[in-house]
Amino acid sequence: MSVPEIFGSMVFDDQVMRGRLPAKVYNSLKKTIEGDAPLDPGVANAVATAMRDWAVEKGATHFTHWFQPLTGTSAEKHDSFISPAPDGRVIMEFSGKELIQGEPDASSFPSGGLRATFEARGYTAWDPTSYAFIKGKTLCIPTAFCSYGGEALDKKTPLLRSMDAINRQALRVLRLFGRTDVKRVTTSVGPEQEYFLVDEETFKKRPDLIYTGRTLFGAKPPKGQELDDHYFGSIKPRVQAYMDDLNQELWKLGILAKTEHNEVAPAQHELAPIYTTTNIATDHNQLTMEIMRKVATRHGLVCLLHEKPFAGVNGSGKHNNWSMATDSGINLLSPGDTPHENVQFLLFLVAVIRAVDEYQSLLRLSVATAGNDHRLGANEAPPAVISIFLGEELQAILDAIEADAPYAGTEKTRIKLGVDALPRFTRDTTDRNRTSPFAFTGNKFEFRMVGSSNSIACANIMLNASVAAVLEDMADELEKAEDFDSALHDLIRVTIKEHKRIIFNGNGYDDAWIEEATEQRGLLNLKTTPDAMAWLLDKKNMDMLIGQKVFSEAELRSRYEIQLENYCKSVRIEALTMVDMARKQILPAVSGYSAVLASALTGKKALGVACGYETKLVERLSALADVIDEAADDLAGLTDRFDTMEDITEEACFIRDQILPAMDTLRAPCDQAEGCTSSEYWPFPTYGDLLFGVV
Repeated sequence: MSVPEIFGSMVFDDQVMRGRLPAKVYNSLKKTIEGDAPLDPGVANAVATAMRDWAVEKGATHFTHWFQPLTGTSAEKHDSFISPAPDGRVIMEFSGKELIQGEPDASSFPSGGLRATFEARGYTAWDPTSYAFIKGKTLCIPTAFCSYGGEALDKKTPLLRSMDAINRQALRVLRLFGRTDVKRVTTSVGPEQEYFLVDEETFKKRPDLIYTGRTLFGAKPPKGQELDDHYFGSIKPRVQAYMDDLNQELWKLGILAKTEHNEVAPAQHELAPIYTTTNIATDHNQLTMEIMRKVATRHGLVCLLHEKPFAGVNGSGKHNNWSMATDSGINLLSPGDTPHENVQFLLFLVAVIRAVDEYQSLLRLSVATAGNDHRLGANEAPPAVISIFLGEELQAILDAIEADAPYAGTEKTRIKLGVDALPRFTRDTTDRNRTSPFAFTGNKFEFRMVGSSNSIACANIMLNASVAAVLEDMADELEKAEDFDSALHDLIRVTIKEHKRIIFNGNGYDDAWIEEATEQRGLLNLKTTPDAMAWLLDKKNMDMLIGQKVFSEAELRSRYEIQLENYCKSVRIEALTMVDMARKQILPAVSGYSAVLASALTGKKALGVACGYETKLVERLSALADVIDEAADDLAGLTDRFDTMEDITEEACFIRDQILPAMDTLRAPCDQAEGCTSSEYWPFPTYGDLLFGVV
């Protein structure tokens, strides 16, 4: 089948609904999807019947409410369509009630104190704005997830709230520009997904990869990414077969997989979709990560989505390309041919600038995880300091506005390659700054701090809410202005002046920038998850998120608890895995190889043969073994101390200040021992085996 034939073939999308639903039902549901009317419960039975018939025709036997709890993954409980018939057989049934609402056991999902463990009831509620789809033999219905008391226990509900918030405030602003034709403003996202592929059999021999998703030990191989030969290089046949299979599965689910290529590090790759509505893009990215892992197993591979699976080579991120558009097709962040004259664009642009400046802590904490802490600021990803890159033309325009001076314009440069057969083309008015956390890229902003395993919901919730809050302030000011044009000009100019500190067009990897950002500009440098998460409970941040109706106070406090708990649990598992591997694999291997060397040393001495090499190596390995043993004991002792703590803030700080440094202390001699131990005795595959094992 061709791509157009298979694309969306497993999705109960608009085309399927139009063909299978009665016109009245379809029109009612369409109004709900487009935000023009609340869901009419009366249409549910007709939609459920059509969904069931379509799914059964596709081979489905079960249905599930597919949701995104605060675990960072998706969740599903499958129920079959079967119902007993009077003749002892079964019929296939699916009611409107089953479509609209489900009741999962919420007791084992993170709640951060929103409910007691014994209060088990939770609810899933159909999200009609995201199409149902078939995965395997199961009809998956995207849903929101809440507690018995109605508090959001998922990432979808606050995301939908944030989208409503930015829609409300953006419409107010557009009305001031006379745009009465616009009925809705939506945000759109395209998440570029980076990942590693390693051989499955090699993976199974590494307990650290199995338990934590990253290597906790590993000496640097002779070759890494120094030659830059992997980036955009020819894709290996086995990897290409995986990518082809992955594309087919994603296209069936209506996921707009567009770009694939090798990334910088060996064994690292990237997949990028065409960007779409934020809610759907978030669902699609969760599906993409799940399917990437499943398809990998078909090819004898394992897909690693950890932000830093290997030390010494680039980690993986997820660039979140974000924009705003109207239902009439206008991208509100598109400068047009004359951006200096496009005041509507300029207002929305400076609104984003102000939002990122005022709520930089929220953007930073939205990407805070134990895995991402290893990546940010490591000269492979943006620094932990938030800044905005605008480029030459927009910077010149903003400078002119701030100075209240005419904009001289930016000359278009024609690039000539010196060969007549090659085309000449106009150079873009700005370069691409790959070191910037938040870069303008033509008609959207690219938020480059999101970790590869993260849900993009968190970053977009904070981004949507922050921009909505700023647009609300701007609308309040402009609506009461006597002279709109004059007030608009002053508002744009003052906003630039007051928030230009967040704009930086230089090298974000330069240490001098970090010093300038923190010492001179007063920007935050939140290096770790505990540093960042403290800002979630900052009064200004809480007031904004509650005021925009994105979170309640209880929901915010619960998320503080959950994020730090996830951080602590993740690192604790890593620490225990390191101790286990050091004691059960590395020390026995070093000891065993040392014994062989000692035996050879004894034999040579008996023969009167020189044995300087063996003597030196035995002494070195023995010394390393003692250091490893002591470091393993120290780390084990720290985890025992951690287990006695009860306050989550204290636990997280202990992890940051005590356990993580102790893990580094244990790793260093183990990696040195790997470099001295015969490969015949080393207990698990090396970095070379992992990074270059897929051919």
